[in-house]
Amino acid sequence: MAVNIITQEDLDQFKAQFFQEQKLVLEKFKEDITGSNKIPESNGKQWLKSHQVQRMLGISPGTLQTLRINGTIPFSKVGGSIFYSVDDVQKVLEKNKRNA
Repeated sequence: MAVNIITQEDLDQFKAQFFQEQKLVLEKFKEDITGSNKIPESNGKQWLKSHQVQRMLGISPGTLQTLRINGTIPFSKVGGSIFYSVDDVQKVLEKNKRNA
């Protein structure tokens, strides 16, 4: 049976290679995330997904659901995904604008 001795240099080399590979995985993950957040566009109209509207308005999923239910914000549902027109979201913001 052969005996392999691992030196500090071997460990340092492994660590450097490991972190380089993890950096590449993280960069790919970031590309995938930002790529999936692109706004779909149809007939010149831009659409947002629920999580984008939540982030844009600073609201929770429950609050967004309430806005949908009470008709405050129009939406379209395709399969299991809900989309909001950018123009409609901006109109809701303008309509509810208050002067201090």
